Amino acid sequence: MKPRITVITIGVNDLEKALIFYRDGLGLSTEGIVGKEFEHGAVAFFDLQAGLKLAIWKREDIAYEAKVTLAPASPTEFTIGHNVSSKEEVDKVLEQAEKAGATITDPAHDTFWGGYSGHFQDPDGHLWEVVWNLAWEIE
Repeated sequence: MKPRITVITIGVNDLEKALIFYRDGLGLSTEGIVGKEFEHGAVAFFDLQAGLKLAIWKREDIAYEAKVTLAPASPTEFTIGHNVSSKEEVDKVLEQAEKAGATITDPAHDTFWGGYSGHFQDPDGHLWEVVWNLAWEIE
């Protein structure tokens, strides 16, 4: 399998609320909710970097589409890593996320490996890490 990940889809409980958080709160670019005309089809896509999108889709619609049982949500299933270019940017992104309605679970701090990071949960509990890694050059 060649790695061609183009969309990361996360399940949400309230599509409108999640749209407001990601679009208005975090400032991610989107055309809004599409697919409302289809049963189980309403979804919103956000542009990330070239070739990658974030999608939000109702949790029960994901379960329906994938033919799996809707299970309780868990913030420890995965994290979304958002790498930035400085410690100051980590602080700014965490502040922006908190103002948008996120819960800061791990305030920004120097890490044991020499970086600087903090974590927040979006309104549906998805865990994001905002991190500056001096070994990674971010444009």
